[in-house]
Amino acid sequence: MTTKELLYVEDALGHEKYFQTVCKEIKSQIQDADLKACIEQITQKHHQFFQNFYGLL
Repeated sequence: MTTKELLYVEDALGHEKYFQTVCKEIKSQIQDADLKACIEQITQKHHQFFQNFYGLL
């Protein structure tokens, strides 16, 4: 893996962690159960993306 590719993966990992954090924060502020479930699915997708990127290392 080139240095540039590694930097891209590191950047992507940071973004995915940030998205997970934001989703969890939003979920904690929402009252609607259906919307909470939707946000949880989005959070899980970002977790999956993080795992996939991490697997590249």
